[in-house]
Amino acid sequence: MGELFDIFNYAVGIRALIASMLVGAMCGVLGCFIVLRNMSLIGDALSHAVLPGVVVGFIIAGSGALAIFTGAVFAGLLAAVFMTWIQHNVKTKNDAAIGIVFTAMFSVGVMAISKVSRDGAHLDLDHFLFGNVLGLSDTDLYLTGFITIYVLLSVVLFYRYLFATTFQPVIAETMGISVKTVHYFLMLLLSFAVVASLQAVGVILVVAMLITPAATALLLSNRLKFVLVISGLVGVLSAVLGLILAAYFDTTPGPAMVLMATLFYLLAVFFAPGKGLLFKYLHRRKNKAKIQFEDTLKQALKLHERNNLSLPSLIDRLGFNAATVKRHLSTLKQRGLVIVNQNEIQLTDDGHAAANKLVRAHRLWETFLVKNLGLTEEQIHEEAEKYEHILTEEHLDELEADMDYPANDPHGSPIPQKQVESANALSKLSIHQKAKIDPLQINEYLVSRLWKLGIGPDDEFEVTAQDESSIQIKLEDEGQLIYIPKSLATKVNVSSLN
Repeated sequence: MGELFDIFNYAVGIRALIASMLVGAMCGVLGCFIVLRNMSLIGDALSHAVLPGVVVGFIIAGSGALAIFTGAVFAGLLAAVFMTWIQHNVKTKNDAAIGIVFTAMFSVGVMAISKVSRDGAHLDLDHFLFGNVLGLSDTDLYLTGFITIYVLLSVVLFYRYLFATTFQPVIAETMGISVKTVHYFLMLLLSFAVVASLQAVGVILVVAMLITPAATALLLSNRLKFVLVISGLVGVLSAVLGLILAAYFDTTPGPAMVLMATLFYLLAVFFAPGKGLLFKYLHRRKNKAKIQFEDTLKQALKLHERNNLSLPSLIDRLGFNAATVKRHLSTLKQRGLVIVNQNEIQLTDDGHAAANKLVRAHRLWETFLVKNLGLTEEQIHEEAEKYEHILTEEHLDELEADMDYPANDPHGSPIPQKQVESANALSKLSIHQKAKIDPLQINEYLVSRLWKLGIGPDDEFEVTAQDESSIQIKLEDEGQLIYIPKSLATKVNVSSLN
């Protein structure tokens, strides 16, 4: 282990370590915006398109870091302008425009390197392609540090503009933010990051350091500020551990850094809270158990209504194996929902109430599918079987009010009612009796339904007519006639004025 870290006792190892950390942080943070804007291919394109700029800088001013940096940045911006111009002015697909520009510029760069090499100059293409972090000079390190600080400060200072143009470009325009300017500025930062990363990981692998840490962070968080921090940390860890891995196996550091970044991504793919495969598997398993548990309770109610509730009949009805049914019955018993005596099963009052909630959800959803979506009775059962387990009480209250509190489902079966008829219900008023709408109703969804009909709290009215299906009222202030379904009228609280 001591020999493994011997390299960090020398200046070349320290420079490599610092440069790797800087590149990891910079690429990780900047890569978040690249991934979120679907610009990953542009990052790859720029990393290749800077090659002719590197050659031109080398021809003009030699192998100095500043000369190569200037030429590469200029080439990157030139490629960005060409790609954007083609995308906006020529009938060519976006990805095709990117491919055309970067392959052309990369080809020019390779040809220029070949010409320079024949003239006796030495420009190592392998180092450009795969990186040579152990060959960094002090000047290279200073330049990398300056670029990293500039990029990170730019992200901090212009975070609001980057955020707005990334997620809501139209709204950003209305706020006076130039989306095109921010795009070109991001391309400038991307060019800086690509050039600064060439020595560490090379042109081929720099895109991985831009994309993979960002993709990892996006699996771990949904808040952009946290994503930026996580991505930067993953980038730093990938670079440092990749450098150590390269020293241990005596291999090229750039590919080792990318492999470490990929390893972190795979760990996130499997273990990320909320989005990881393991979490999704456990969630599906838990949801399946919940559905089986609720189905057991609902089928127990149906068998109870037919005076046929027993363990054999319940197993036959559900289609589960006996062990699964017994396990769910044990849970129901612990919760006080059933009483189990050998093969005999009885529902408690709490069990009846809990089962009726499931039946209510099923039949309300069936009614909604037929009444609002126009489905037939034959199409709705399986859909209702699925949604009855995920509809909340709030959703059901809203559905019930929107459909005027239906009494029966499309099959004619009664829908269990959550609320009993009000003692001061509108339905109990007689013709010519005057009243006003009570501000206090059973829930806000009933109030909303009344608003849609044109009635508000404290509105005074007179009952003018009624039949078996509806009640007609006349508003005192406006003289407007409104028809209210009888099923809805039984839920509306009123105060008599007579």
